[in-house]
Amino acid sequence: MNQKNLSFLGLFLIAFLFVSCNQTAQKNNVEDKYISEIKKDEEEVRKINQQFKEYWFAGEAEITSYQLSQERYGEIHQGSAVTIFVTEDFLPKEQVKANESLETNIPVLKLNLVKKFNTGIYPYSIMTSVFNPINVKSHAIKISNSVQEWCGQVYMQLNNRKDFEIVSHSYFQGEADQKIDLDKTWLEDELWNILRVNPAELPTGEIMIIPSFEFLRLRHKKTEAYNANINLKQGDSISMYTISYPNLERELTLYFNSKFPFEIEKWEETNSLNNTNDTLRLKTVATRLKSIKTPYWQQNSEKFAPLRDTLQLN
Repeated sequence: MNQKNLSFLGLFLIAFLFVSCNQTAQKNNVEDKYISEIKKDEEEVRKINQQFKEYWFAGEAEITSYQLSQERYGEIHQGSAVTIFVTEDFLPKEQVKANESLETNIPVLKLNLVKKFNTGIYPYSIMTSVFNPINVKSHAIKISNSVQEWCGQVYMQLNNRKDFEIVSHSYFQGEADQKIDLDKTWLEDELWNILRVNPAELPTGEIMIIPSFEFLRLRHKKTEAYNANINLKQGDSISMYTISYPNLERELTLYFNSKFPFEIEKWEETNSLNNTNDTLRLKTVATRLKSIKTPYWQQNSEKFAPLRDTLQLN
């Protein structure tokens, strides 16, 4: 190889190394910026073991169906609930699912919780989506909730930036279009994902917490943090995680398997009818029917419809 070719090769290697280092620096800058935007003093990098990686990064979602008995309007209504837990690549700035696999993406555990039930003549459809970062012990990056029924629909979304930035839209008078900024604190909806990642990270004791978005919208409560007492009882096979709000007369209990991957077997929810010390307490109960792991986003053909029978959703 002559001197000219050697010189060209040297320049090429220098340019390649510069681009590679620059890309690495850009990746680190994005991750550092992301962590700094949502980071609190108590947060730290989360160590993910091989068991977690093999279960959650296998290119499949965990789908679980539940028999639902839902309290609404002072009665119990039968229906179904489905939880879809899946890992995704997330864009840290836009806070949406990434379409491309890039090093600057943030891995998240996403929960989609779907409820369907009828109240008399008309149906309800409720969906809550929660996105928790996997690599750091941080609050959820994003939460959204929508409720549709024949009277209308409501939508609520939280984005975790410098503060909790919340927007809410409703067809009810006095609730129409709202923008709310709140200091960061625990979120009831994010605890479902934390439970699935590592129950040891769940908060306990007396804390301030923002109730589930579903509860806030269905009960028309002010969006803010409320005092709660939280208790974790760990058993050999089944553990219980209970959140009680004395001022809201609300209690939620999650029953989950004590060993990884900590599947949720059942949940129970009790609320006051009108928050005035009612003696009547009706309990919402969701009991696990069936779980499967599958790449559902690739299964929109009719040939996959029998999977709904497997989940006992028909």
